Amino acid sequence: MNDTGQCFTLDGRMVPFQEGQTVLAAALAAGVYIPHLCFNPEFAPHGSCRVCLVKVNGRMQAACTTPAADGLNVHSETGELRDIRRGILQMLFVEGNHVCPACEKSGACQLQAVAYYVGMLTPHFTHFYPRRPVDASHNEAVIDFNRCILCELCVRASRDIDGKNLFAVQGRGIQAHLVVNTPSGKLGATDFSLHDKAAQVCPTGAILTKHQGYTIAIGQRLYDRKPISVVGDVAQLSEQQGGRRHE
Repeated sequence: MNDTGQCFTLDGRMVPFQEGQTVLAAALAAGVYIPHLCFNPEFAPHGSCRVCLVKVNGRMQAACTTPAADGLNVHSETGELRDIRRGILQMLFVEGNHVCPACEKSGACQLQAVAYYVGMLTPHFTHFYPRRPVDASHNEAVIDFNRCILCELCVRASRDIDGKNLFAVQGRGIQAHLVVNTPSGKLGATDFSLHDKAAQVCPTGAILTKHQGYTIAIGQRLYDRKPISVVGDVAQLSEQQGGRRHE
């Protein structure tokens, strides 16, 4: 327990928490993994991916937006929740164009790692094969919109930390897509930098560094040897560790 003695139960385990923490933040701090994609402790909770769904006192709720409270009874690792998470991951894969064997981020991709964790072995649904562009107009970076999962981490990082507001999500429902906030819609028309926080938070291969690729061999990448539940989020690990954070 913490100094206040407050805790909740997660799959039968007592998890302490600090005032203001969410269920997800408290669980991760206690070393208990709950799958997630759009969560980053540096930003306010967003709750858009729904991968972190848990049952709180019998009701489905997103762990990243649910405030921790003393006495909560939370379930995460149940067959029902694993099936829901697997379905969400399958829909994310078929909605975009994720060609893992050819992707530079394969093995260091959080989407891929979470899919492995929840036991996703097939896409199940019919692929959409959307026609999405690749923006290589910037000197340092490429945006492959095919791999964007609309987690809005780059949007929040650019707006809240970098103070540049370079990205936004446009459209609704199946038409929603990431855009660059310039008249041309091109990243090359912005002051985006690889040192920006927005360049370091993408959980997939949507934002890539130019002139650099496949520097770490397949089989030796971040999630090749240990699961994400042990390794942690790609955005929280340094480049030297195989993650995306610049030192």
